[in-house]
Formats: sequence, structure tokens, C-alpha cells
Amino acid sequence: MTVHDGLTKGWTRDQMAARAAQELEDGFYVNLGIGIPTLVANHVPKGMQVTLQSENGMLGIGPFPYDDEVDPDLINAGKQTISELPHSAYFGSEESFAMIRGGHINLAVLGAMEIAENGDIANWMIPGKLIKGMGGAMDLVAGVKKIIVVMEHCSKNGDPKFIPACTLPLTGKNVVDMIVTDLAVFQRPDRNSPFKLVELAPGVTAEEVAEKTTAHYIA
Repeated sequence: MTVHDGLTKGWTRDQMAARAAQELEDGFYVNLGIGIPTLVANHVPKGMQVTLQSENGMLGIGPFPYDDEVDPDLINAGKQTISELPHSAYFGSEESFAMIRGGHINLAVLGAMEIAENGDIANWMIPGKLIKGMGGAMDLVAGVKKIIVVMEHCSKNGDPKFIPACTLPLTGKNVVDMIVTDLAVFQRPDRNSPFKLVELAPGVTAEEVAEKTTAHYIA
């Protein structure tokens, strides 16, 4: 269960990651995107065997290290320092993407700038910033069996991020299966169905979610 202090409305970034971690299953191979999704590594349920994969060439990622445990040679795709596990393996990017493109990754948890009501995702271009490229995101949304997006419900200027249609360049079409925001959780049983509001964060009402969402969904 996600721990909440009972005072703050909605989930913190760490609590959003913990909620997404509830979707993990024993034996899963999982890729974590940059930002909030990386925090999922700290919330793998005890006793569950989950293998985290990074597209820069690592299988078996441990929790973020403490300051005195940092190894500068161990980083994830977002250039954050990480820890290794006894069963960790290292390989080239070509093998990493072969795993992704070959459908061998069960779940990807990604961030996003926009999600459309039909499951389109835009998560590689930040308006007004110089971007080198979309990285592995396009391969992940095309090759991974299940896609969960973890993101703030609104942008920094207050605009909804779960919207009727994406305005930014797409990463993938009709690929998102579940959305976890600081306010709520949306899910759909298959990619031919609309999203449904399935859970509210503590202190948040369905009316507040509706006010901050322009996408159509089942309440």
C-alpha cells in the first residue's frame, strides 16, 4: 500500500512510483524511463523477483545507491548512478534493443508530456528546449507488452496533460495501457477501449480530476 501522511492532497512523486510498482508481477522484465519512473526501482515488493532492464546495456538494476556506495561507472539510460545486483548482466545497446524490439520486456514505466484519450503518447520533446532525440522511447512503446505512464496531472503552467489529442510530436500511437498521475489512476482493459478512472489519490475528488482533464474517459 502507498503510505500517505493524510495532510497533503494527492500523491508525491515517490508515492506515484510506489503506486506504479503495484502493477509489477513476479518474473517480469521491466524497463524504467527517465524521471519519476526510475523511482519504481525503490518500490519493488519484497520477495518479488523483478528484473529491471536499461536500454544502455544493463539487466538487473538495483535501488539507487547511498552516497558512499556510488560507482560512477554504473548509470541508467538517464545518466543517474545506480546499483548492481548479484545477477546483473552487461551488454551492448544492440542486444538491449533486441530484447525490447523482440517483445521480451513485459512492462515499461515511462514519463510523458502529453497523453491522448486514445492512448497516444508524446514524451520526448519538451517545448522550448533543445532535444538530442527521442532515445529509446519509440522502441519501448512499440516493442513492450504493457505501457504505464507516470506523470504530473498538469504541466507547470497548469495545462492538462491527459488531453483529447497530443499537440507535441508523437512517440507512439495507441500504446498506453495505464496512467498514474499525482491525482488519479486511469486504466483500460485493452487498446480498443476508453480509459476509465479507477482510483483517486488521497484527498482528491472525482470533480477535481474532471476539472483538470480535457480527455474523455469513463468516470
